[in-house]
Amino acid sequence: MKRCKHCHEDKPLEDFYTDKKARDGRRPECKACNLERRAAKYRANPRPAIERALRWQRENPDRVRANMARFTASGHRKISNRKSRLKRKYGITLEQFEAMLAAQGGGCAICGKPGADNVDHDHDTGRVRGILCFNCNVAIGHVANDEDRLAAAMAYLARDEELDLVVRGRAAALAG
Repeated sequence: MKRCKHCHEDKPLEDFYTDKKARDGRRPECKACNLERRAAKYRANPRPAIERALRWQRENPDRVRANMARFTASGHRKISNRKSRLKRKYGITLEQFEAMLAAQGGGCAICGKPGADNVDHDHDTGRVRGILCFNCNVAIGHVANDEDRLAAAMAYLARDEELDLVVRGRAAALAG
């Protein structure tokens, strides 16, 4: 056990970073206090940390490429890109996306097809409406959110069904 010099709590040694120069081999502040202090310093002035990271990347291009290759191979890059795009384009987190999909029964909000992964949103307001499959999302886009156009398309399909019934009836009469 060790007492943190910042929060003054007694904590197990695992809660302290190692420090070869320290008498007991551990830093004087716990990991939580250390991280909070570093986060506050970054919030106050992020520029030095950003410049240090960019300088390291310029000086170590082979390590950057190797790290990126590992990141990509692990599948974490794809997840990270998905999270970033959801937040940037729609203002939602991956957790919110997954909650919406679960609330819809795990499938497209229109047809119910599983594996829906397109965020449907109002292009005027940016408000997210639901999660759709590719085909339903494209269909909504093609009718341009115009209810009259959608109603006309539905009437067209109904008329086509009526014509199909007439044709089948005539074909049956001729064959009969």
